[in-house]
Amino acid sequence: MRAMVFEKAGRPLRLADLPIPKPGAGQVLIQIHACAVCRTDLHVVDGELTQPKFPLVPGHEIVGTIADLGDAVTRFKIGDRVGVPWLGWTCGQCAYCRSGQDNLCDHAKFTGYTLDGGYAECTVADQRFCFPISDFYNDTEAAPLLCAGLIGYRSLVKVGNGKRLGIYGFGAAAHIVAQVAKYQQREIYAFTRPTDEEAKKFALDLGAVWAGGSNELPPKKLDAAIIFAPAGELVPQALKAVGKGGTVVCGGIHMSDIPSFPYSILWEERSICSVANLTRRDGEEFMALAPKIPVRTEIEPFPLEEANEALNRLRAGKIHGAAVLVTKSNSA
Repeated sequence: MRAMVFEKAGRPLRLADLPIPKPGAGQVLIQIHACAVCRTDLHVVDGELTQPKFPLVPGHEIVGTIADLGDAVTRFKIGDRVGVPWLGWTCGQCAYCRSGQDNLCDHAKFTGYTLDGGYAECTVADQRFCFPISDFYNDTEAAPLLCAGLIGYRSLVKVGNGKRLGIYGFGAAAHIVAQVAKYQQREIYAFTRPTDEEAKKFALDLGAVWAGGSNELPPKKLDAAIIFAPAGELVPQALKAVGKGGTVVCGGIHMSDIPSFPYSILWEERSICSVANLTRRDGEEFMALAPKIPVRTEIEPFPLEEANEALNRLRAGKIHGAAVLVTKSNSA
């Protein structure tokens, strides 16, 4: 099978011909149709996430059909279309797993980081961390839901019921969570790179009531804010934007250092929290909710062998919506 392989931080991915993996007990073999390109993939290939397996097939927003079953697979059958997210395996035994916080499992493994992922024509995945894909979506439309959508959804749950919501970094996750927030009748305030007029227009087209630069304050105090951009300096900026009792959620797996800030902008019961991975319950809830809203994904497709170009464009902030790698087996 063809695959794009990561071998060293800072080095471009290499197109390789690899053996088709065999599913083990509890695993399914998936013929991949599409895999979205996530900012987390950039953190992996740029060396900011420092413990990947080598060599590695990146990618964790996978959509494909099941081609073979390992022993003891009961959730799916051959031919089912499924999605595979970042969280790829948990032990099921630690205190976090037993309490429904499998996203915090002490021994977790991650798709496209410590497990081979979706920048390939095939992959194997744990049946517990595969989710059925609604017929409402074709393969490329569904792929961004598997991380941008799921992490955005978990971030939105963390902010509570506040009406005025700020979103910093208007990329793949933001363009999905904005649609969910609008469905929930929230007001969306979008913060983009100061000079990115296209991103501001994109946010307004998706229903934002205001769009401005990340260095600006909104016209009204916010009830909550979600930061998707991996820029630590946005944390104090978001704290200034939220009102008393407001929450700032950091939605990424990696962020640059947060600068020191005066206690006065945290006082009055403002809070900061992070989001880690996803739970299986998040996956089940969001993948059922998305077609009901319905969430629409803005995608830019690339052939599998152009993964480096997709990553470069994402790094430069030249993707609005989500880049998606497409294999020759894509049914969309």
